[in-house]
Amino acid sequence: MQNIKVNIVTVVGANGTMGRNISAIFASFGNAKVYMVSRDLKKSEQAKEKAYQSVRAESVKNHMIPADYSMLEQCVRESDIIFESTAENWKIKSETNKRIAEIAGKNLKECHSTVFCTGTSGLSIAELAKLYPEGVRRNYMGMHMFNPPYTMTLCEMTPTVYTDRNLFEAATAYCRDVLHRTVVEVKDSPAFLGNRIGFQFINEALQCAEKYKYNGGIDYIDAILGSFTGRTMAPLVTSNFVGLDVHRAIVDNLYANTDDFAHEAFILPEFAEKLIAEGQLGRKSGGGLYKTVIHDSGAKIYQVYDIESGIYRNVMKYTFPFAEAMLASLKDGDYDQAFHILKTNRSPEAELCLGFLLKYVLYALRATELVGYDIHSADDVMATGFNWCPPLAMIEALGGLDEFRRLYMERIRQEDIDKIQLKQLLQRVEPSKYDFRKFIKAKR
Repeated sequence: MQNIKVNIVTVVGANGTMGRNISAIFASFGNAKVYMVSRDLKKSEQAKEKAYQSVRAESVKNHMIPADYSMLEQCVRESDIIFESTAENWKIKSETNKRIAEIAGKNLKECHSTVFCTGTSGLSIAELAKLYPEGVRRNYMGMHMFNPPYTMTLCEMTPTVYTDRNLFEAATAYCRDVLHRTVVEVKDSPAFLGNRIGFQFINEALQCAEKYKYNGGIDYIDAILGSFTGRTMAPLVTSNFVGLDVHRAIVDNLYANTDDFAHEAFILPEFAEKLIAEGQLGRKSGGGLYKTVIHDSGAKIYQVYDIESGIYRNVMKYTFPFAEAMLASLKDGDYDQAFHILKTNRSPEAELCLGFLLKYVLYALRATELVGYDIHSADDVMATGFNWCPPLAMIEALGGLDEFRRLYMERIRQEDIDKIQLKQLLQRVEPSKYDFRKFIKAKR
């Protein structure tokens, strides 16, 4: 395997959240000089300052060089890696990559060993690669990192049929050994692996919020699927953090371009479409599924969108007996008892919670079969890309493989079991390398 020496990196689209954060990763862990390129030099300068605020290291700040498109040719010629991080939109990404490709085509000698990559979260890597001249198409690959990259270490690496395998493996080693990423190789498939698994869960939670809008809707579902079920953020808090526009782009792509047993789970609910149309995208716009209101006294009030009334109200503190009992056991460190409570409680909320966890595991296994290369990839993407209890570890939390199989046969309709091909999926299960207790928190 060849080695790559990375001294200079160009990040195109560095004014965006991911672009500036990834610039800081290359500058800090990679100790590289990073050209932060956007259409407007002022925006690049602002991005540099925001990136610096997140790491607070003068050495990193000195490595980052704001630039605009007038400097792009110089940046491409000098760089060892060109990382495209523009908006998740085919028109924008294709235009940007065409621009980079044109420069590469005029500078084939300088670019013969340059790594060209995209941070797309789900567009076709092969279709983007086709925009490049044959002389450098072999150097093109996907390098999808998760936000915020300082805490989420996942990097999904995607080669195409054109990619030079030696260069791809060298880039993979660089991401793993120098940038300290958890690297998972995935196939060139819509949303890759992490987002396919994660947004099946998140969007189905959003659908359930609409279904149970008279019970409370958004915060009701989040209270059922909180940290005590194996995730740092409740699913709809996660959607609000990511942004409903990004959420929609991911699930629309999956609905249009995949066809598996969870296909209907990728339909975005009507109320979410309405919020997007109104510009209520989430945390970045000041309002979405949730918002924070500052009272005249200075007190912060956390509010949630009430689907039934169409207005915001204060977040409610739900008390579910199954959840309270689980939390008490988790505080005592008794994980077996906590999950025994979940499995034996027949309240609607407990049954909904368990159903979500069972489907999460099986969808993760199925998606990995389609998109990944190794059963443990499912665990890696969810542990290090979402900070969720990974699926193989969740099987152990629920009592092991035999108990998981029993639960599924007991709780899921036979026609769904046949559709999922449960027996074949579970034959591939191996013990997780992650400890589920790290992810199951005694908190709501």
